[in-house]
Amino acid sequence: MAELKTIPTPNRDRDGGGTTIEARFEHFCKNDLALDDDDFLEQATKLFGQSKSLLLANVSAIGTGTLDEAERYWFAFVLYSVRRLSENVGPKEKGLNLCRILRAARLNIIDFYKELHQFLIKVGSMLSNLFGEDWEKRLEAKESHTNFVHLTLLRKKYERAFRDLFSMVDANDSKQLNVANVSGHGSDYYRFGWLLFLALRVHVFRLCKDLVSCTHGLVSVLAILLIHIPARYRNFKLNDSDRIVMKGDKADLLASLCNMYDTSEDVLRQTLEKANNLITDILKKSHRLASDCTPENLENIVTDGLIYFDDLMDESSLPSSVTLLEKDYDSATRDNDGLDERIFINDNDSLLGSGSLTGSALSISGSGTKRKIDAMSSPTKTISSPLSPYRSPVRHSNGYAGGGMSKMAATPVSTAMTTAKWLCSVIAPLPSKPSAELERFLQSCDRDVSADVTRRAQVILEAIFPSSGPGQNATLMDNIWAEQRRIEAMKLYFRVLQALCMAESQILHVNNLTSLLTSERFHRCMLACSAELVLATHKTVTMLFPTVLERTGITAFDLSKVIESFIRHEETLPRELRRHLNSLEERLLESMVWEKGSSMYNSLIVAKPTLSAEITRLGLLAEPMPSLDAIAMHINMSSGVLALTQKHDKTGKELSGQIVDIRSPKRVCTEYRSVLVERNSFTSPVKDRLLALNNLKSKFQAPVLHSAFASPTRPNPGGGGETCAETAVSVFFSKIVKLAAVRINGMVERLQLSQQIRESVYCLFQKILGQRTTLFFSRHIDQIILCCFYGVAKISQLNLTFKEIIFNYKKQPQCKPQVFRSVYVDWKAPRRTGKTGPDHVDIITFYNEIFIPAVKPLLVELAPGGSEQGSSHASEAKNNIDGAFPAPASPKPSSFPSLPDMSPKKVSAAHNVYVSPLRSSKMDALISHSSKSYYACVGESTHAYQSPSKDLTAINDRLNGTRKLRVALKFNEEEGGLVRGTGLVTDSVVADSLGIQNGKRVSTPVKSEQQPEL
Repeated sequence: MAELKTIPTPNRDRDGGGTTIEARFEHFCKNDLALDDDDFLEQATKLFGQSKSLLLANVSAIGTGTLDEAERYWFAFVLYSVRRLSENVGPKEKGLNLCRILRAARLNIIDFYKELHQFLIKVGSMLSNLFGEDWEKRLEAKESHTNFVHLTLLRKKYERAFRDLFSMVDANDSKQLNVANVSGHGSDYYRFGWLLFLALRVHVFRLCKDLVSCTHGLVSVLAILLIHIPARYRNFKLNDSDRIVMKGDKADLLASLCNMYDTSEDVLRQTLEKANNLITDILKKSHRLASDCTPENLENIVTDGLIYFDDLMDESSLPSSVTLLEKDYDSATRDNDGLDERIFINDNDSLLGSGSLTGSALSISGSGTKRKIDAMSSPTKTISSPLSPYRSPVRHSNGYAGGGMSKMAATPVSTAMTTAKWLCSVIAPLPSKPSAELERFLQSCDRDVSADVTRRAQVILEAIFPSSGPGQNATLMDNIWAEQRRIEAMKLYFRVLQALCMAESQILHVNNLTSLLTSERFHRCMLACSAELVLATHKTVTMLFPTVLERTGITAFDLSKVIESFIRHEETLPRELRRHLNSLEERLLESMVWEKGSSMYNSLIVAKPTLSAEITRLGLLAEPMPSLDAIAMHINMSSGVLALTQKHDKTGKELSGQIVDIRSPKRVCTEYRSVLVERNSFTSPVKDRLLALNNLKSKFQAPVLHSAFASPTRPNPGGGGETCAETAVSVFFSKIVKLAAVRINGMVERLQLSQQIRESVYCLFQKILGQRTTLFFSRHIDQIILCCFYGVAKISQLNLTFKEIIFNYKKQPQCKPQVFRSVYVDWKAPRRTGKTGPDHVDIITFYNEIFIPAVKPLLVELAPGGSEQGSSHASEAKNNIDGAFPAPASPKPSSFPSLPDMSPKKVSAAHNVYVSPLRSSKMDALISHSSKSYYACVGESTHAYQSPSKDLTAINDRLNGTRKLRVALKFNEEEGGLVRGTGLVTDSVVADSLGIQNGKRVSTPVKSEQQPEL
């Protein structure tokens, strides 16, 4: 088996200067940033010195691959990490925020966050040694990244809303110069609004900076602007009934804004009150009730509950108000080491730069004007929801579509607000205690567990949404926010628990569900799932997944056991929350369930005892779940931030297993595959790609929930002679295989490989999962898939390089660079470098050193002449004895799983003919007696009431016949009659141009194409 050569490192000699890299780092710190704190510089220099070798070994993988740029990235990474993690810094270093570092390094924020994750993976162990095991929680890199994404979305929301509501100054359009005078009040109004919004974030939303709360804050700012900016600058008319909510003969301003931006009027009024208080406190403006005065701005407007500041937007006071808000922000964020959020006012700020930021469903290009909404509704579609009726955008005289008070196209912000309506309209009216029906099930157990269920819910949700204690930098608004989220999660928990109990009772024909309702782990998983949905609805920054796992003491494998049942029994769950759970599911299946501390290993050693020794050697088993009393005690002692991994249980054992090691590609998730079929809600670039998992539902539906939370060694209640651990592992492995099949299929299509290669890769992956399971330990399944592709290519003598595999993998939607750049290994024997123990290497090193030695026997079976080939051709050889022709037979069924039809599916190699499968939602209408004669299930009937066989014959005759049909469109008709007709390019021509014959790739010279290194 030929081995791969690792990619050589580039020439690292720096042109000119002759200084060392350490000297350049020192110059950057002291001269470019003017840092002088000896302790800070010592820590930064120490981290840089320890990580210098990693920088030099990975120059080509950082930024554009030049040494100068790689150094600037590394300088920024080191200083940002030390600044965030250092407890005592000097006065100058306190003002060292991210924006200042990036300006000195000549980098933009988008590119910085794209590269930061790789840096943290590589230097994680060094940061742990220098700053402690909890460095990742203190650094909050993921939270900082998400905060930047949210601010970018909110800034775009504010910009669009301001342009929509007010006439703007445009220096390039003289027609609009009459909107504002030469002093530039238009820009001053815009700046005032954003600075007031930042004041809300600083003083009111300190801990609860979720997207929904901040959107309410932004809309409250718009309300203040509408009340105080002169009416002549408005972009709409109050008598426009299509956009304005009227109350009698007057316009209801707040109701109109709520209708436009999907906000809650009660929450908006509360936030507006907070914003008015800030104007009073910061700007020292006196106010009065709007109903007591009659300014021109408030004519024909409902003034109930509105506050008016007399000179807030006067020409004389507006500049000073902006200055005061600037000074207040400087004072409040003096020690802030993160972003200066004022940069979002200026589109031309170099820090916003160019690039693509995909985290949290955002892609930005240029100065932040392009978006790719990932895991959300298409931006080209308007919001369509039972809670938010569709309204067509309106174009106004100013040229902007969807003006003043029209419905906006769906964006991440508007989608979040629409989803939040579900909590307000469906969950909020429910009681915050068990219903009478649920009480009946709780009291029907061997003992009444009602009190236990209620107390557990209170304790666990208090752990997930803690109230701030003494000494915490929090406001009353933060505590109110936490209390509201606890109530929402509890109501959702009781609602789904009742529906689940009713379903289980019908399946088992009993009302006594003691084994399930007394399971501590089951209830914690249900509570964690409820809380995660509430957090996902509000798009929080500070409590990102897997926070709910850490604070409840469960693992991702535990949570995966209830996701399917949870979704199936909450029929009202909005589409975006289903998509969120789907995203978590993929992350679970990819890698987190294989991480150290996963409870999956506790089941695996029972289901596959041969793996017990390796699991124990690597220390992969999950620690015991912390007791409810321990969590309650920690809440009482905590000042608001939980760290369960630092607690100890009654036996003194450390409650670990919840911290995720950032050095490997952690992808946390949950599972609900059966629901994917019922809801048709799986989101991916390939529509409904995992619908084929429906067969799992019928196989495992009844016994799974009971067996999932029973002791691993206990016999499965569903029978079959299996233990509960074997059932759980079997279900999970089936899901792994299905997800792998989808990803293998996607790579085969990109690489234009044959059906045989696809089946060989899939077969190899299956064998590795079943026979070489240890290869998955602490790794990502895509790492195994990539190695399978190269291994099959080698034994099939296919001209396919690892570089080409990686190049195409980068185009896959789930691609993460750390998948092929950082693969976990545990060197048992010393390497040439003398290193032993855990390490992270690139995919090629892993393939050569780990994958091939373990998988070579399985690859040999797939090779021509191997046992796999011999067995597959045994029946054919028997039929060819004595030279007889083989008897006709049906085609051999494919070993590749039956994936759902990709709509539309091409069914002809010679014609552009596509067929889409009939949607199940329309099946009933088509087969009903009253309507079946009006439809043809395949194509379009050529005659009324004609039989399907005649329809098919007519379609075939049209496709295979030589009669030319009359064509209305002639796209490429040329003068002189040399080229006439439609000029359609046949599939055969395309296939020839791609070097494809008979569905297989032809070994033709590949044109020179620049492909990135690993």
